[in-house]
Amino acid sequence: MEPQIHTVLGASGTTGRAVIDELKRRGITKIRAVERTAKLTGIETFEANLLVESEAIQAIQDSAYVYLCVGLPYAAKVWATDWPKLMNHVIHACQLADAKLIFLDNIYLYSQPLALPFDEQQPQHPTTKKGIARKETADLLLQAMAENRVKAVIGRSADFYGAHAVNSPFYISFLQNMLQGKAPVVLSQSNVSHTYAFSGDNGRALVALALDHTSYGQVWHLPVGKPVSFEEINEMMNRELGTGFRLGALPKALRHFLSVFVPPLREVGEMLYQFNEPYEMNFDKFKNHFPDFEITSYQEGIKCMIDSFKNK
Repeated sequence: MEPQIHTVLGASGTTGRAVIDELKRRGITKIRAVERTAKLTGIETFEANLLVESEAIQAIQDSAYVYLCVGLPYAAKVWATDWPKLMNHVIHACQLADAKLIFLDNIYLYSQPLALPFDEQQPQHPTTKKGIARKETADLLLQAMAENRVKAVIGRSADFYGAHAVNSPFYISFLQNMLQGKAPVVLSQSNVSHTYAFSGDNGRALVALALDHTSYGQVWHLPVGKPVSFEEINEMMNRELGTGFRLGALPKALRHFLSVFVPPLREVGEMLYQFNEPYEMNFDKFKNHFPDFEITSYQEGIKCMIDSFKNK
């Protein structure tokens, strides 16, 4: 019997790389890394634009497990059109291949304010454009699961950090400046607690869910560390880098002014409620199902992240 193929969509992204690392650690050798433009070496790669259905079908053909870890450009208009289209293509391709689908989701679809802590039962009435797009995307998969068109599992991640995570607040607000000898600057309150996921833990958790036949047909919150504030992150970054930077904050009025000229600032604005209010993700369901799963400490995860940018 031929070994089953594990196909990673978005393989060169932070979580895609972590999934591949975990598959290798488990001795799984039949891995297909799918990317829009090949970036990885030492592994079978397949170039595909998943927004083209025929390319999605080719990329997923003969797969047994498909990990959907794609990251799209951080723009509400892109998400509104491309996330549902991409999900439909991947679902259809998994149907044709009779492949199991493991979807890395986020928590943008949840209603605000978030409960303390919030679990998988948090109401879903998103008011942000990106949240609405993510709910539509997740609902497409949930409907396909309910109709037995695809066997799938959803792992929802908090904001994550880790090796090569350029879209993480840990990089955007901290490392991007600190590695250039500049003070970190945040866009929101610095003393509000927030839980974060380490990308390596996300990769290990997604593979654990994939290989556990009892996990399918469900939504799972992926593991997170304890709630920490930006002030605490700054202390840990300084400790690891041997620096003494003080944390700065971009005034709200200035942020609004700059957002007219800087598109990323416009895009992040609607999601700042997650950092202006306490944010504590509950993952008891996962923890009880996988009691031996060990969470990476923030200090260890930050060291891994810093090393990845120093050595790139």
